[in-house]
Amino acid sequence: MIEAELKARVREPEAVLARLDERARARSEVYQDTYYDRPDGVLDGAGEELRVRTVRGERSTRTLLTFKAAAVDAVSGSKPEEETDIADAEAAHRILRGLGYVETIAFEKQCLNYDFEARGWRMLATFVRVPEIEGTFLEVETLVDESAVVQALSDIRAVFGELGIGEADLTRETYTDAVAQRRRSGAV
Repeated sequence: MIEAELKARVREPEAVLARLDERARARSEVYQDTYYDRPDGVLDGAGEELRVRTVRGERSTRTLLTFKAAAVDAVSGSKPEEETDIADAEAAHRILRGLGYVETIAFEKQCLNYDFEARGWRMLATFVRVPEIEGTFLEVETLVDESAVVQALSDIRAVFGELGIGEADLTRETYTDAVAQRRRSGAV
C-alpha cells in the first residue's frame, strides 16, 4: 500500500484543532522515532526509510517497525509503506544493529491523532509538535493502492482546505532533516 500523505505548517493551531475536534476525538500520543540506515547510507540515498517507533498513549504503549520505499509521487513524497507491530522494542534495535544497520537519528514527536472518514477515504490527521524544532505541523494521510494516489492526494488537499490550511502552507520538509539541522547548528 501507498501512504498518500501531505504535511503542512500550521499557522493557526487553535483554529485547526477546533476544526479537527469537530471531526473526531483526539488521541494524544508521544512517538519515539529511531531511524536506521546502512553505514554507507544506501537507504537514505535511495529515498528509503527504516524506522522503529515506540508509541506511548494514555492507556498503552506499542512499538512498530516501518520500512518506507522511495516516493512514488514527487510533489507530496508519498511512499509505499510496510509496517508491523513488534513485541520488544529493545530486541528490534539489537536485531537491526546486528544486521549492520546504524542509528542515524532519534527524536520525539508529540502528536494528537484524529481518525475520520472524508471523501470516501479512511484518513488519519496527526497534529505534530517536535520539541527540537519550531512550529506546529499537520499531516493527513490515507493508505491506497498506487492507482489511487493522485485522487487521494487531491482529496487530502480538500480536507486541508476545510481545516483552513492552504497550498502555501504545504511542506516537504522532513522532521529528520529539521532535527538534524537543528542539532548541527547547536540550537538544541
